Order: sequence, then C-alpha cells, then structure tokens
Amino acid sequence: MSHFTYRDGALFAEDIPLARIAGEVGTPFYCYSTAALTENYLAFADALADLNGLVCFALKANSNLAVIRTLARLGAGADVVSEGELRQALAAGIPAHKAVFSGVGKTRTEMEFALTAGIGQFNVESAPELDALSHVASGMGKTAIVALRVNPDVDAQTHHKIATGRSEDKFGIAYEDSAALYARGETLPGIDMAGLAVHIGSQLISLGPFRAAFQRVAGLVRELRSAGLGVRRLDLGGGLGIVYDSEEPPHPTDYAAMVRDEMADLDCELVFEPGRLIAGNAGVLVTRVIFVKHGASKRFVIVDAAMNDLLRPSLYDAHHGVEPVIEPAPGAALSRADVVGPICETGDVLAGSRDLPALEDGDLLVLRSAGAYGAVMASSYNTRPPAPEILVNGDQYDVIRARQSYDILLARDRMSDWLTVRASNRRSRSSSTRQQIALTRRSAPAPSVGSSPLTSAFILPRPGINRLPTR
Repeated sequence: MSHFTYRDGALFAEDIPLARIAGEVGTPFYCYSTAALTENYLAFADALADLNGLVCFALKANSNLAVIRTLARLGAGADVVSEGELRQALAAGIPAHKAVFSGVGKTRTEMEFALTAGIGQFNVESAPELDALSHVASGMGKTAIVALRVNPDVDAQTHHKIATGRSEDKFGIAYEDSAALYARGETLPGIDMAGLAVHIGSQLISLGPFRAAFQRVAGLVRELRSAGLGVRRLDLGGGLGIVYDSEEPPHPTDYAAMVRDEMADLDCELVFEPGRLIAGNAGVLVTRVIFVKHGASKRFVIVDAAMNDLLRPSLYDAHHGVEPVIEPAPGAALSRADVVGPICETGDVLAGSRDLPALEDGDLLVLRSAGAYGAVMASSYNTRPPAPEILVNGDQYDVIRARQSYDILLARDRMSDWLTVRASNRRSRSSSTRQQIALTRRSAPAPSVGSSPLTSAFILPRPGINRLPTR
C-alpha cells in the first residue's frame, strides 16, 4: 500500500499533511515514510526467509543515516561501493560482518579500511583487483573473504545506463574466465574464496533475465565443485524493479520462488542486495510552483526543485509521477504541462508532457517514487543548496538532513593566498602591469589594413597570462 495518500483533499505522508511540513521546513524537500521502508523491507526479507540468506540494503540507492538505521533495526545488512558508504553503514549501526563491498574500483586504502573494520565480503570484479586485495590483506596479516563477481552476458532489458551484466559492461569477470581466476584465487595469500556474485542491472520488471543469469551462475558452481573447489556462498545482487508509471514488476514472493527453483539444490549461503525496491516508493520530492509560463506551444510549470535535486529525469529520461498536494476537484480540467526547474539547462525537466490541473504560484506538487537515487545523486549545481531530507514516523517527522545555508556552501571553497595579498601589494602590482601594457602598446606594430582598434586590443599580450612557454 502507499503511505502517501489523500485525506480530505490534502496529501499526507503517513499521518502528517505534506503542506504542514512544507510550511515549517520550506521547499523543496525529500520526504520518506518509515512505514513504507519497513513494509518494503519485510516484504522482501520475509519472502526469502527460508533461504539461508542475508538481505544487504544497497546504500547507493539512499544513504541517509536515519534511513539506514531504520533498516538496520529490521536486520538489514549493507551493500556498499565505497569507503564512505561503509562508514555510513557502520555509523548507522550495521556491523561490518554484515556488509558487502562491491564496485569495480576499490582503492588499496579502501581495502585496508574495510579489512580493519572486519568487512563480511569483497565482491571482486577483476584479476588486478584480486591481486591487489591479496597483497593488501596478506601484508596486514588478515584474510579477505571473496565472492568473484561473474558477468554472465545477460541483457537485463532495462535502461542501458543501469544494465550491468552484458559482456560490454564494465562490471564483473567474463564468464569464460571466471573458473580459472577462481582457481587462482584459491592459491593467493590472504584470500578466502567463498563463492560467486552476480548483478545484472537495476529496475528489472521481468524474472526472465534473473533466471538466465542465475542458471549460468549455478552451472559455474557445479563446474567449480567438480574441479574440487569450494563454493559456499552466492551473492545474487539486487535489481528487482518498482512501479514508476505503468510497470508491472514481479512481487518479491515470485522472485523468491524463482530463486528456490534455481538455487535450492546448491546448498549455499545467499546474499541479496535490494536498494530501489526498498527505498524507491518510500519517498517523494515536494516542490513549490514559482511561476506558470505559457510558451508558444506549451505550458511550463516552473518549480523550486530542479535537476540538481532530482537528476534521474535528466540522466535517464526517468518517469516520476507528479501530483498536486491539494487534490484536484472531481472533473477538474486538465491540460499538458512540463514541470521544470530553475537550472540553466534545457534538460532541467522533472516531468514532461503531463496532464495537470490549473496551477498557480505557490501551489505544492509532489514527485512520486523519489526515495531511491534521488537525494544521493543531488548536487549544488548553479550554487543551489540541495533539498533537505525528512523522515516521517506516524504523526511525527524529523529533519534527517538539513538544508545547507549559503554560508556553508561558500565556506567549502578556499581563497588562494595570492588572491588575498594586501591592498598595497595589489595596487603596486596593478601599476606595474599598466606600465607593461603601455610599453607594449608603444612598441606594437601598426594595425594591418582591415583590422580595427578593437581587434588590436584583443591580441595584445597580457603579462603573466596565457603566455606560450619559451624553448
């Protein structure tokens, strides 16, 4: 069920009107529902309860500490792709042994940190990474638990930018090379080859690609075992999709039934890495109309949220449902509009060609399904403070990430020493520069026919700037 519903004509987050939060916090803001996070996590975890598995929430979907803590209390582990995300998981109460470190580009410093923390598993994605991890772990006197990430060359049938299991994608080890590398890993110091990992993409709305990938991995398990190599763990990744528009993704119980069909006889520990499935529909982005502009051929609803707050529509042409916070009257006339932000980019379109009622300056809108890959991908582009994040729990709410002030934004930068010299020094240098320019002008050749004083001024050399090196 949705925990963002209309009551008496107003949109609520659980038991709190979104308009109330907007009035007290300002817009734009992200709003997450504790009830939705809990419901989504338990629906997935309960479906897999009999499979000897660990559910590791993918922090790349939403790494707010309060969101992570909410899921940690339910028993979730963490799927992380950087030292920073591991630090967030630890800070939120997820023990390191329940964390999986994924990603193609782990640095040696990150490996050291994860090993010191006691990471539960490294998903290794290349031969050079395996060698580096062996060197780091053995040098520390530790053992790294490894699952070799296999690229099964399966098309996830999702957006090409979030498909990760095709042979041309950067992720994982080519299927035909995996057995040999696994065998070599067994001989490396500081390495415990625990099993295999696979993740073919995100926002999958069919079980077919999952099944194809899992069948290939199951075949590889049998091949490795027949060669006398131990395989005790399988990390099956994440990727199960959610409803943004009219999709009909499989239910977690259907996914779990497919996993049983393909993996039950292998007697392996299982790891799962859902992210979007848990957080996606547990959050919305609330924004306020600044202006309504009628162009030559369409209506533009200009709002105070922008692509720096929610990048997905610009990056992936992603669809997010958009609705007024005040419910339109039954039978209200609708007309097409683009919901756009103030960013100086034509691509700053949050929702294109949507049927919306008449709107005025100050009206509130929500963008649905914004709990995953929303705030985590935000930036301060155009020197705009990213939207704050709010967590609702019943009739309570809390600001779990505050809106940055402009002072904080500006304080991130440091003025170089040579830009902060005393005024007298600046005047002295300025006088010297003017003298050099005057000398250059007196010695410059007369302009050629057809040139202008303006052209000649532009080609004068500027002392200390844009000079070509001399040989």
